[in-house]
Amino acid sequence: MSTITSSFYHPLTDPINQISAASVVLAIVLIAYFLASFTELSALQKAYNSCKPFITFAYSCFFKPHTGDGTGNQQDALESFYSSQASVYDATRAKLLQGREDMLALVAAQMKHRREQGQITQKPIWVDVGGGTGWNIEHMQEQLDVQTFFHAVYLVDFSTSLCEIARERFKRLGWKNVHVVCEDARIFRLSTYEAGVDGTKRDFSIGQSIYNQDARDSVGADLLTMSYSLSMIPEFHPAIDSVTNLLAPNGIVGVVDFYVQNGIEFSGRNHMGGAIDRHCMWISRVFWRTWFELDRVNLDSARRDYMEYKFGTIISTNRRAKVFGFRIPYYIFVGCTRRTGAMLLHEVAEQDAAVTESPFISALDLQQQALHPKKRRSSSAERRSKMYDTAVVNLASSLPLPAAYYQNNKTRIYYDHSLAKHTQFNDEYIYAFTWEDSRTDARLLKITNEDVILAITSAGDNILSYALERPKRIHAVDLNPAQNNLLELKVAAFRALEYQDMWKLFGEGKHDNFQKVLVEKLSPYLSSQAFDYWLHVGPQTFNPKGKGFYFTGGSRHALQLIHWLGSLLGVRKDMNRLCEVQTLAEQREIWTKRVRRVLLSQLLAYFVIGSERFLWKALGVPGEQRAMIEEDYQRASGDRAPSSAAEKSSGTGQPGEVGATKSGQAIWNYGVQTLDPVANDTLVSEDNHYYLVCLLGHYTRRCHPDYLTPKAHLKLSAPGALDNLRIHTDELAEVFARMQPESLTIAVLMDSMDWFPPSGPEAPAQVLAVNRALKAGGRVLIRSSGLNPWYMRVFEESGFAARRVAARVPPGTCTDRVNMYASTWICTKVVGVGEVEET
Repeated sequence: MSTITSSFYHPLTDPINQISAASVVLAIVLIAYFLASFTELSALQKAYNSCKPFITFAYSCFFKPHTGDGTGNQQDALESFYSSQASVYDATRAKLLQGREDMLALVAAQMKHRREQGQITQKPIWVDVGGGTGWNIEHMQEQLDVQTFFHAVYLVDFSTSLCEIARERFKRLGWKNVHVVCEDARIFRLSTYEAGVDGTKRDFSIGQSIYNQDARDSVGADLLTMSYSLSMIPEFHPAIDSVTNLLAPNGIVGVVDFYVQNGIEFSGRNHMGGAIDRHCMWISRVFWRTWFELDRVNLDSARRDYMEYKFGTIISTNRRAKVFGFRIPYYIFVGCTRRTGAMLLHEVAEQDAAVTESPFISALDLQQQALHPKKRRSSSAERRSKMYDTAVVNLASSLPLPAAYYQNNKTRIYYDHSLAKHTQFNDEYIYAFTWEDSRTDARLLKITNEDVILAITSAGDNILSYALERPKRIHAVDLNPAQNNLLELKVAAFRALEYQDMWKLFGEGKHDNFQKVLVEKLSPYLSSQAFDYWLHVGPQTFNPKGKGFYFTGGSRHALQLIHWLGSLLGVRKDMNRLCEVQTLAEQREIWTKRVRRVLLSQLLAYFVIGSERFLWKALGVPGEQRAMIEEDYQRASGDRAPSSAAEKSSGTGQPGEVGATKSGQAIWNYGVQTLDPVANDTLVSEDNHYYLVCLLGHYTRRCHPDYLTPKAHLKLSAPGALDNLRIHTDELAEVFARMQPESLTIAVLMDSMDWFPPSGPEAPAQVLAVNRALKAGGRVLIRSSGLNPWYMRVFEESGFAARRVAARVPPGTCTDRVNMYASTWICTKVVGVGEVEET
């Protein structure tokens, strides 16, 4: 696409290019001679007709002399390049200019969402800058009815040849509301075409631009798009400034274009969206920049950077166009106006209050901190989120706020994706499903609409179960960004999808068109990071030809091992039968006679499941938790075990310390105490979806999590049903420390306390932070791999009354449908932090 450009140079003035061109011509001549020698004339003519557009394209780009280069007139230079290929432009760009359909679908989804939310109340105006032949506008019809949805559409381009093709296109389509304007994008003004209509009489939107009062247009566009045109603008700063001043306050801007960039250039930048694949290798940067310069396309990163500086980021993603074996970098950007003034300060303050459970702070307070960031209040009662601190810094530096601020739903809290504590997970979640029994949680916690809950995200299943009880607020916390991306996807699915699509994704674990659903329906409800993540991994994750969603993440290793062993040892059909039988008697018989000998093989436990690497990668069991299992086993056997993984590795254990064989025995025994009671007491086919998904790799209509029932979908898809959710990507201690004192009523820590070393300061510090954040009488739900975990003493010393509410005692007891943990505890706050410190 074209819009404005500077004086062109002729590529064949370069001697190297002359040699390359001569080689290409010689190759074409030889191929033509070969075809003429062995092919009939009619077939050759057909081949020529099909190749003619590409021959014209190659000639225009690499061989044709450009007569307008010497005039100094930009429009003449454009015409010398496009006039000979305008008629074949669309046919030759389909493979090269990828991502246009996705960009159009993304901005259309945003426009529909804003109309549904009442942000757009009248017919919008769309300006396609550098729209060329009008391909974008015609293909937008696949997303929106262009004639009825938009009041007017303006295609702005500086090439007369391309504009003529566009006029013919819209004449053929009969679209009266599309206007082709052959004009420099820097001087285009909507007011020239849309002025003079009284605001009370019109049925379309004319928004006022919110930027530079002197330069702004009196009429703002609700949608602005640039498709492979920004890279062809030599003086891009004034062009972007002009586009910025065209956009209405609630407007959307969409850009797709080629780029190259070094990771060093954007490291430490917090206002961009997704960073996956944004970095380009040095050879890619050098090659593609040099190659596209021959065609007057500029790939310098400053263009994209300036666009991201001028607008707030809603979505940003980086892709590779696969053309003839090459991978050409391109990006898609969806942005909005950078809100300023009291409106912005009010939104920041409101979001911070929801994150920290603090009283609503005033916009004036935030403004003063932005103007004087060094003069921070030192009140010990002050609690501010990291997103608030980042907003203060960015506002003081005149930078856009992080992309999290521009979400349609303020669910995901800002986090720095580049920190080592996040990157250690390598963009992979461990758990595709949750291992804590939601029915037991409901019985123990008895959640009410006055509860404020903080819980570990994991796969998000239990978070959604809590949401069904309609508490006042839920804070989901996980250090792994991918786990929170998964929860975001589930939340977005409730907000955007019908039950059937929801079931395909998380019931069957497969969807025949995931990318289309993601782009067209889910994108308005996802943060930029989550959208970028699922655009990269989702199509493969939910591929209907693959194994399915539940065979992804770290937990896939355990499922793959189960299925591989079942097939190898001939019990795969028996595993399937466990998921079909209607009585416990049938299930016990199959388990005892066929399946148990495989899943509870001692050799398997000793050499595979018992290995530290497998326990961590497949099951998420760290060394300290494994040490607790071994210690309980040794205690039951009458031997003494090392009290921690650190003691084991230092060699300070006593003669009874756990060796490789003893460790394998401990893990095997733990597996026996877990699986035998489940097989004997719970019916997998009807009432234990936790193990059914392990055996089948998907759920069934009879057996699935609470959130996948039609009734739950009806409840959680209702408007505002999940607005009480906040997703934090951080350590628990960090989130607790920034909570307003005595603001939580329930904290669900799962088995996270098992991860702390007994000799370290981490556990006491976290317990005190939990105490400070909980109201008097607030409860902490904990599951542990130990029967009597050492840290319960820490809770009791820190103002809690600890009570064991379930335990696998005597051996063979089934504590819940999962039965994965040796004990379950409720710790109730009875003494505040101040009294504990005084004591």
